[in-house]
Amino acid sequence: MFLIFTLGALSIVLALIITPLVRDYVGPHGFLDHPDGVRKKHLLAVPRVGGIAIALAYLLTFGIAMALPFTYKHVLQGAFPSILKLTLVGSVVFITGVLDDAFGLKAYQKLTGITLASMLAYFAGIRVDLHLFPSLDLWPWASFAITVIWLIGCANAFNLIDGMDGLAAGVGLFATLAMLVAALSRNNLPLALAAMPLAGCLLGFLRYNFNPASVFLGDSGSLLIGFLLGCYGALWSEKSVTLVAMTVPLLAISIPLADVVLSIARRFIRNRPIFEGDRGHIHHKLVDRGFSSRNAVLMIYGFCCVAAMVSLIASALHNQFSGLLVILFCVGAWIGIQQLKYGEFAVAGQMFLKGKFRRIIDTETRLLDLEMALVKAGSVEECWTTILERSKEFGFSGVRMSIKGLVYEDSIDDKGAVWQLRIPLPKAQYINFSRHLNSDLNPLILSAFVSAVQQGLKEMAAEEKPEVICMPLTYTAKNGTR
Repeated sequence: MFLIFTLGALSIVLALIITPLVRDYVGPHGFLDHPDGVRKKHLLAVPRVGGIAIALAYLLTFGIAMALPFTYKHVLQGAFPSILKLTLVGSVVFITGVLDDAFGLKAYQKLTGITLASMLAYFAGIRVDLHLFPSLDLWPWASFAITVIWLIGCANAFNLIDGMDGLAAGVGLFATLAMLVAALSRNNLPLALAAMPLAGCLLGFLRYNFNPASVFLGDSGSLLIGFLLGCYGALWSEKSVTLVAMTVPLLAISIPLADVVLSIARRFIRNRPIFEGDRGHIHHKLVDRGFSSRNAVLMIYGFCCVAAMVSLIASALHNQFSGLLVILFCVGAWIGIQQLKYGEFAVAGQMFLKGKFRRIIDTETRLLDLEMALVKAGSVEECWTTILERSKEFGFSGVRMSIKGLVYEDSIDDKGAVWQLRIPLPKAQYINFSRHLNSDLNPLILSAFVSAVQQGLKEMAAEEKPEVICMPLTYTAKNGTR
């Protein structure tokens, strides 16, 4: 225990000393975060070199500890191979983040670096253990896939939540402390020795990163913190004896994971790029609800503290109530998310509850059937019959089609004012659809209807055949004779 507290004290002191030095001497050389007035609303350029300071303090903590005349130095030496593997794979993520802070990598480039580090971690022995799921042991690739996805998710979760002064570092501190206490309670010494210096580094760094921040974490810091916590969770899974115990790392970083899941879901629903930045994160929603940036961060700290305590209590109970506690926490988290009032989820929920989603599926299916029926039609007459029948389904009151020198027209209902939709076809051919002015039609459906008709008649309208002029197959005049 003395060794662990010594590592903690060393890491705090080193972070307090190194952070301002890196900020002042490294930050101005290509690592400044300039405000843009949209998502970056700080007034002056701020160095984003927190990750460099934390990485240096973390490594120096072990270096100095190994040099000190500890009575328990042999304990540190015994855990050194595990810590070394963790440091080496973490360096890949760290370098990826530094390159992004300095040069601005594309999303896929960052993802490539994180994925490479995750695969290296697996082959180095840092794996999500599936011993509690015997059926998954039959698939050798299952542990590999879950480990890689877990580590990528953790790294990106902290990268996405790093949007306010002190937020990612503070959330990382609470998660690290939860992992540290859990490791000490289970005598998992290698994990405790790896986690304690990170907790100290984050605590010392927060002295300069909390609002108003004089230094930002940067991608090098947020990605590294998330990746290391993911590795801690993987190491914890090896010692978990119950399924509930495996939820400790999940609950410890539940806020960042929830934020990344919500971000992906929101952007998917709105058909936006998954890696596109926006102002829809949890901390942004709290600010929109009237909280100041500082209070929003403190509130998220409170959520993280509750999550950490729930994870530790659930792990310590060892009975049926631990599972109930986890379920109650998830229910509470869901209620809290609903209070953030995400418009995307509200609209999606209404679509399901009020049947809009089923109507959209039905409409899309009918449009697809229309297109396929027109493609398969063997003659112009068959196309006309299909269009006449399907136009009624979509609420059109009249149709006029000019194709291959043939003119077909049918007026289903000639009462009231109408508007016309004209769909051009190749070689000055066309098809007109009439509809009452007081009828409703979603513009998106209208666009899809035009596309279905054009694609369905594409081949028929383009065929080269002698032009023949004839009377309409079906004709109803609106104003008497013509």
